[in-house]
Amino acid sequence: MTIRTRFAPSPTGLLHIGGARTALFNFLFSRHHGGEFLLRIEDTDRQRSTEAAVQAILDGLAWLDLAPDAPPVFQSTRVARHVEVAQAMLESGHAYRCYATAEELRRMREAAVAEGRSPRYDGSWRDRDPAEAPAGIAPAIRLKTPEAGDTVVQDLVQGEVRVANAELDDMIILRSDGTPTYLHAVVVDDHDMAISHVIRGDDHLTNTFRQVQIFRAMGWELPAFAHLPMIHGADGAKLSKRHGAVSVLEFRDEGFLPEALCNYLLRLGWGHGDAEIIDRDAAIALFDIDAVGRAASRMDFAKLTHLNGVYLRQADDDRLTRETLDRLRAMPGLNLDDTAAGRIRSLMPGLKERAKTLVELANSAAFLARERPLPFDAKAASLLTPMARSLLAELSPVLAATDFSAPAVDQALRRYAETSGHKLGALAQPLRAALTGSTTSPGIDVTLAALGREEALARIAAAVDR
Repeated sequence: MTIRTRFAPSPTGLLHIGGARTALFNFLFSRHHGGEFLLRIEDTDRQRSTEAAVQAILDGLAWLDLAPDAPPVFQSTRVARHVEVAQAMLESGHAYRCYATAEELRRMREAAVAEGRSPRYDGSWRDRDPAEAPAGIAPAIRLKTPEAGDTVVQDLVQGEVRVANAELDDMIILRSDGTPTYLHAVVVDDHDMAISHVIRGDDHLTNTFRQVQIFRAMGWELPAFAHLPMIHGADGAKLSKRHGAVSVLEFRDEGFLPEALCNYLLRLGWGHGDAEIIDRDAAIALFDIDAVGRAASRMDFAKLTHLNGVYLRQADDDRLTRETLDRLRAMPGLNLDDTAAGRIRSLMPGLKERAKTLVELANSAAFLARERPLPFDAKAASLLTPMARSLLAELSPVLAATDFSAPAVDQALRRYAETSGHKLGALAQPLRAALTGSTTSPGIDVTLAALGREEALARIAAAVDR
């Protein structure tokens, strides 16, 4: 059997972080077993589905490098097939026409609530003669759910789960306007796409009991089901905007690397010993559904940020330079020419050691593209005292006499500190302020070398003249 999984989001909003984890687990499971990973856009809710949301889903999956093995299937294009299956169930006696009006259904719900029962359809048209149908009423088609026994699902995550069939009403599979319901369309699509494993959030578990009835009514083989626990905020409540970013593209915009986010999501509900850093190849080799826990996971943004810093330090410097330049283009007052790009690239090994996100990385690199006179933050300005500026004036020709390589600059600074009686730190801090406009940067030697002789000396001179 070919393992075939699917990720099936509804395009009614952005790709949520919970959906991203579901997509990741489907992707890894199929890859681990040499199978296929498919994408289905469940856009049957035409009023709420938008092209922007579809694009956000596609962009999010592309950014996470979770490419499906075939073009996406759009559920809205398959309505004729959904109707065909509903008609087949009607003809086989597994479904029936229901002529209950909206007003009748409302009264049923109100009566059930008043009597302390679940508000559901009472099955009044289940065995009724269609000849009694009222004139002018278009019928819905309802599934004829078994009334006795239990529906049992052997879930790969939750274990055996069951519900008494008496608790399940006869759900609508085709509305009175002829359109299929979501629960019906999903089953038809999963069958036609030969999905072997349905891996989705456990908020769909109650849907599964109903959908199993459709599979059985059509005589179709059931896929294996695996319902993943939800992701909560740190306080144990459902993850929402108040906890922080919740959509994939928000994490991208906040400066997280896709491989770091995927690594974090992998460990959110799945484990392999004490391993924390697991790249894509290792994840494919290790992942299987039996290691997914049943309990809800809690989103820890601090842990994700720390992990992102680890991945930043391991990332290719050319890639990080491109990412940094892309973010700097949105900042005013910068000259992002080839010279600035070269400075950023040369200093990237030092810059990435201090950053935990791409936003931090871009902010720390911005000084390399600023034009003179530099803006100074309050701490940097306070360092440029008259005495400090005098030291910088003395130091400038000492630096100018070097070849401006990092080792030569470092040696010159140490030699000057020894002969002048100043501590190296007392030189480095005002020098850093003069060069960057702040009090943080990579080592002062590599910072000087990255700026180059002309720019570095010009910045020192400008600080001396403040």
